[in-house]
Formats: sequence, C-alpha cells, structure tokens
Amino acid sequence: MKRSRYFLAFFFLAAAVLLLLIANICIGSVNIPLNEVVSILRGGGEAQVSSDIVLQIRLPRALAAAILGGGLALSGYLLQTFFHNPIAGPFTLGISSGAKLVVALVMVFFLEHALRVSSLVLILAAFIGAMIAMSFVLLMSRVLDQMATLIVSGVMIGYICTAITDFVVTFADDSDIVNLHNWSQGSFSGISWDNVAVMAVVIFLASVCVFLMSKPISAYQLGEAYAQNMGLNIRLFRILLVLLSSVLSACVTAFAGPVSFVGTAVPQLVKNLFRTAKPILMIPASFLGGAVFCLFCDLLARTLFAPTELSISTVTAAFGAPVVIMIMIRRKKEEA
Repeated sequence: MKRSRYFLAFFFLAAAVLLLLIANICIGSVNIPLNEVVSILRGGGEAQVSSDIVLQIRLPRALAAAILGGGLALSGYLLQTFFHNPIAGPFTLGISSGAKLVVALVMVFFLEHALRVSSLVLILAAFIGAMIAMSFVLLMSRVLDQMATLIVSGVMIGYICTAITDFVVTFADDSDIVNLHNWSQGSFSGISWDNVAVMAVVIFLASVCVFLMSKPISAYQLGEAYAQNMGLNIRLFRILLVLLSSVLSACVTAFAGPVSFVGTAVPQLVKNLFRTAKPILMIPASFLGGAVFCLFCDLLARTLFAPTELSISTVTAAFGAPVVIMIMIRRKKEEA
C-alpha cells in the first residue's frame, strides 16, 4: 500500500514537472503551439522569431526554474533537518539575504570597473554571503533556546542584509540599477545556456552528496544520542549539512536572487503528500516538489499581469507564506 502511494506521488510530481515545463515554453506574451515547439526542438521551425523565443529565452528559463527550485527546496530540507524545525529555511533564517548582499557587492564592483562577472564568481560570492549569515544564525542558536526566537533573529538578519543591499543598489550606476534591482527582487529572467550548464553541474553534485547522506540523516532525525550510538560523527555531519545547504541556496541566489518561502514550504508539502519522513524518499521528492513549485510560480509571474512581470518572490510568498502559517498553527496545537 505504501509503495503504491510513493509510486503515485513520484509519478504525480514527475508528470507535473513535465507539464509545467511544456506550459512555460508554450505560454507567454506570444503563445507558441506545442507542435511548433516540438519542431523547433528537433531543429526545424519556420519562424526564426519563435525559434529564438523558445531556444534562447523560454527553455533555459524553464530549466533554470526547475533546477534552482529543486535546489532551494533541498536546501530547506537540510536546514529543517539541522535545526529539527519545520519553519527553518534559507529565506526565513536570512541565509538567502546574506548571499544576496555579497553578490550585490561583487556585481557592483565588477560593473563599475567594466569587468565581466562569471557564473562561478557569483556562486562563490553567494556562498561566502550564505556562510556569513549562517555563522550568525549558528552563534545565536547557542544563545537562544527557543526556535521561534531564532527564526525571528534570522528574519532580522535578512532585513539588515536587504537594507545594505538596497543601499548598494541605490548608489550603483544608472545603467546598472535596473538589472540589479530586478535581480535583488528575485527573477529567473535573463538566464543563459552557460548559466544553466553551471547551475546544473553545481546543484547535481550537491544533490548527489545529499542523497548519499540519506542513512546518516535518517539516524540524525531520531536524535543526536541515537545517531552517535550508531557511529555517526555528529560534528562532521552537521558541518556537511551546513555546507551543502549553503551551496544549494547560494547557487539559487547567484542566478535568481532571493526566492522566498520555497525552502520552507515545499519540504512540508511533500512530506504531507508522501506521509513519510524517510530521507531516501524525501530528498528526491523535495527536489521534484521545488521544481514544480517554482515552475508554477514563474509561469504565473510571467503571465498573470503580462506584459508586466512580477518578481518570483512575490508569487512564491503568496503561496508559501500561508503554508508556513499552517505549519505554525499545527505545531502549536500539537504542543498544546
């Protein structure tokens, strides 16, 4: 019975990813029929404009939304495992904002000196920012006993980093402000094939490492004492969780800016769908769930008020924030 449920759940998520990929490629300010998209992907297609829209704009953007959405959800799952709390996530703990701050500083510096900033430099900058923010969160976790207070502290860190980022963007050159502002609000637009290749490699390698940690994560979920008795090096394990979650969230921030609530809401939605907390199932399911969530939200961001495009964080917050509120209410009832 459980296996059938797991199979159906994975089938649903995989089918949703495929359908949303197709929808994101076909639907937009210029609708392109599916048969024409298939022809373009096969190397045909009569209209050059449609071919450019599909191959240079929509397809890399859709793939980026799927890859980065999956990576962000997986990062949130690792943080929730680390802190033993369902509300933890890259956005709620201020980690995404820390990554955003350092990336903004690097981008402004490179743009002012007419230098080309590479994808790897952006990822490295975002990783440094994420680790700085994570360090503050870890320091506060030693002082603050209650997780709710820690979350509030993380939100405050996020606000401080966002305020500094906005200050930096304000004093950037006029020609750079638009791009920096769009990126700082969160967006999958402007993604190139080179960006897709880099993010795919980084997130694939990080995701494989996370999957290989399924058994240690399963032991850690049962308590640190139990995990230690099973021979797990808790200190090394926690360091790996922090590093992998930071790499995943940093890669997302480097290319798309801060994307809110995906890392917090998706793992919980997936857990309710599968009705299990087994890491060997939750890890791939969280990745697929994040891909579905971001593809859906990006489709709405592009088409809801077309030709005006919403920031991706606006849409993800509209769907993700209510999930977080429900988690908090349910948690309060369980404690009562």
